[in-house]
Amino acid sequence: MKNTTKLLLDEFIGRYIKLTNCYESINNAVDLLIDSYKQGHKLLVCGNGGSAADAEHIVGELMKGFLLPRALSSSMQEKLALMFPETAKYLCANLQNSLPAISLVSQTALITAFANDKAADLSFAQQVWGYGNKGDLLIALSTTGNSKNVIYAAQIAKFKGMKIISLTGSNGGQLKDLSDILINVPSEETFKTQEYHLPIYHVLCACVENEFFSEQII
Repeated sequence: MKNTTKLLLDEFIGRYIKLTNCYESINNAVDLLIDSYKQGHKLLVCGNGGSAADAEHIVGELMKGFLLPRALSSSMQEKLALMFPETAKYLCANLQNSLPAISLVSQTALITAFANDKAADLSFAQQVWGYGNKGDLLIALSTTGNSKNVIYAAQIAKFKGMKIISLTGSNGGQLKDLSDILINVPSEETFKTQEYHLPIYHVLCACVENEFFSEQII
């Protein structure tokens, strides 16, 4: 991990003292995300209600620039110029490098069809079955740690040889035993738990982005 990435983590804890006990888990989650992306894997994310919005938020920060510009490399730009000379300038000026991530809450047609035809609480699990490969990661968001559809998704992720990072309330619920890394914030109230989750996944995204797209490599 770069020194600048470690600094992001330290600054984060400085701002959110109440999450000090989560520091080790957050640090381990950053390491796991970095390792998975370095090996060419992807991230799947799921949750319900406010946590579904968080799942979308996480994907939005990873699939485009968050704090860094993520410009295409000169070799990519040269290849685009050769293949598409009329549009290359526009493409190169606007496209950004991505960290592959898929929100399992956004597949409306698939979710509703599967819920109608089979089982609504397995709609996330079905997507993990279809998208997931060994080495991929699942971020499971559940304030109680007991959301059935998230639990099923985690079980299938485990079956597929994926790693699981869970964001929950202080108890951890059933996700506790399924998770490779559990980030259980000090709250059992849904809205407060979600308030803690947001800065945590922001710093996860910022750290991973910094690791891959910051020019400083010390």
